[in-house]
Amino acid sequence: MNFPYFKIREVWSHNLEEELIMLDASLFKFPVLSVDTEFPGCLLKTSKTASDDVRYANLKFNVEKSKMIQLGVTLSNERGTIFATWEFNFRFDVDEDRHSEDSIEFLKQHGIDFTRLKNDGIETERFSAAFSYMLSRHRNLHWVTFQGLYDLAYILHAVTLTPLPESAAEFAVLTQHVLGSVIDVKYMAKFCEGLHGGELGLQRLGDVLGIKRTGGSHNAGSDSLLTAKVLATMMMEFDMNPSIYEGCLYGLDITTQIRRYSCHVVPQYCYGVFEPVMLPRTV
Repeated sequence: MNFPYFKIREVWSHNLEEELIMLDASLFKFPVLSVDTEFPGCLLKTSKTASDDVRYANLKFNVEKSKMIQLGVTLSNERGTIFATWEFNFRFDVDEDRHSEDSIEFLKQHGIDFTRLKNDGIETERFSAAFSYMLSRHRNLHWVTFQGLYDLAYILHAVTLTPLPESAAEFAVLTQHVLGSVIDVKYMAKFCEGLHGGELGLQRLGDVLGIKRTGGSHNAGSDSLLTAKVLATMMMEFDMNPSIYEGCLYGLDITTQIRRYSCHVVPQYCYGVFEPVMLPRTV
């Protein structure tokens, strides 16, 4: 599938308001947000054999004790037509802010400019006020992630400026309340023939689908744009309906978690038994 060239719009402290005005106006026609974050690694490591409760507790600790470095947002419509990509760059000082040394070095190797982040990065509180107001004007948004638990957690934390909920179930409820519809293309790939059961990284999945990346990997704008391209390609090549997969994240089924916590807030579609089948390519 061929995509037109998109220049990623870089957002810093000096142009935050003007770029958010453009993003806000665009959401009326392009209400699908493919998102990605870059963050300073995990302060608390999680074993692959950890329980869901431990996994979520570690996520909560890591997100609350560190700062988001970048947020990438790519807008598209329900047909997969991509409009534009924004890359928000947050103030981050490696001498003051908590981080994993290995993760910072990794991001430096992929082009993240920590000197500019320190001097021209967006303050989280300023972003939160403007972004929260923007979201309040749009109540029917659709969020797309790739293995996006940490992405959603950082976004929720930045938007609300409050601690994350104590349990995964409450986190699921908050996600639905603040963001609305959420899907995870890594989870969707489990049900697409030839995509290795979804056990691929974003770049490898893009390669298998023949998608060309714009920008550098492990930069939030580029990764969010690639996520949007992967979704559009899967919709076309496998005749997929993304709404079937709403609330099913790689590592946390939001619909199940909401039912555990408070059934009265669950949309009607969540009560059915979700049994997706393997989809062959149609093109």
